[in-house]
Amino acid sequence: MSDTPFGFGLPPEEPDDGDEGKKKDQQSGGGQGPANPFGFGGLPGAGGFGGPGADNPFAAMFGSLNPNDLGAAFQQLGQMLSYEGGPVNWDMAKQIARQTVSQGSPDGTKDTSVGPAERKAVEEAVRLADLWLDDATSLPSGAGSAVAWSRAEWVEATLPAWKELVDPVAERVGTAMGDVLPEEMQAMAGPLIGMMRSMGGAMFGTQIGQAVGVLAGEVVGSSDIGLPLGPAGKAALLPVNIETFGKDLSVPQEEVRLYLALREAAHQRLFAHVPWLRSHLFGAVDGYARGIKVDTAKLEDVVGQFDPQNPEQLQEVLQQGMFQPEDTPEQKAALARLETALALVEGWVDAVVHAAAKPRLSSADALRETLRRRRASGGPAEQTFATLIGLELRPRRLRDASRLWASLTDARGVDGRDALWHHPDMLPTATDLDDPDGFVHREQIDFSELDKMLGEAADKPDLEKKDEGEDKNKGDDAG
Repeated sequence: MSDTPFGFGLPPEEPDDGDEGKKKDQQSGGGQGPANPFGFGGLPGAGGFGGPGADNPFAAMFGSLNPNDLGAAFQQLGQMLSYEGGPVNWDMAKQIARQTVSQGSPDGTKDTSVGPAERKAVEEAVRLADLWLDDATSLPSGAGSAVAWSRAEWVEATLPAWKELVDPVAERVGTAMGDVLPEEMQAMAGPLIGMMRSMGGAMFGTQIGQAVGVLAGEVVGSSDIGLPLGPAGKAALLPVNIETFGKDLSVPQEEVRLYLALREAAHQRLFAHVPWLRSHLFGAVDGYARGIKVDTAKLEDVVGQFDPQNPEQLQEVLQQGMFQPEDTPEQKAALARLETALALVEGWVDAVVHAAAKPRLSSADALRETLRRRRASGGPAEQTFATLIGLELRPRRLRDASRLWASLTDARGVDGRDALWHHPDMLPTATDLDDPDGFVHREQIDFSELDKMLGEAADKPDLEKKDEGEDKNKGDDAG
């Protein structure tokens, strides 16, 4: 690390020749005059104040801005430096996501407000989908309402879930930014570390916002990535994205909408009637995140060369990724649990939806294969999240899980298959996905008697207290 930490030059000494020396110093850019109003020495990445852009130090920070944009740039910088919240500036993330949405998706489609006709079409599709699913699963409807969202509405509705997913990893970055400095330097650089963490939160917020904004142009519902991102009990579809999705499929738009409504409604049933599933999935994400280590060498290099005039430097590092999964048995087990959980959810939905759609939609097979490939490849936004938080939210074993659920249906029926969701220990494991036939024909543990015994044990103390109270009242009456 350099002798002048963070790339700050030493303050200039008082010139020997008084006011004349000050004038010369200001002209050369070495003092506190207009050429260098902040007093930073030759900063890396900006050519120093004596290099290009010396007469306009803000140009290096904001680029070539017209006067109308300059105020917005200063406002954004102020937000970055004044932020004192958690590891991610979520206000900025929402702002950037909304801006990204307003610019339109790469295919040229723009976000539009949802009209009454589109809302009615979505409501009818979800209602019909729920009727069809009644024959394919024993889980009752989980959608209390059906809504049609614009891309901007999807951003607003799903940000709380993204916060829960991203904050644990981002917290590790904030901690690492202070840990890369020696202890004796941390006390001296306290205010600067605080500024860097504020900027780190803003930069993280910017990147997350961009990824969420791009993803808003790709998703067709609230559960595309296998996690419940939207409010509970609310089946949501995005008409503008459904139209784009079905444009080149040679399938009637009504069938595309109905098939996607089946998937959304199936997800809603699963998460509504398997109460432990949401915390199980988010817990698996958090468990995996705890085993991710920050590339401190890369971060230390950035901290050592940090340039307040070039905040984009930190953003570039985030884009390149600084997270590495630890190569430990615990981390591999955490990843296996997460991938298996995602595959079981997506596989169940795939199998149930296919059973409901196959007899009724001529395009069921084509739509099923299209969605399988879509989930397997992932879009650019999913790749962005993989870079930012070191995690790919893709069910790598979707086909294996779907085959297992279909085999369970043949062997045990719909009720027997869905009964496995009663307890997490009853679900197939990664090993079971390798040997689905062995799992299907294996004798399963019956947790119903255990749950009954636990319930009776929980009620017993209440009964004993009631008996004690009655005995006491009898004693008082006798007295």
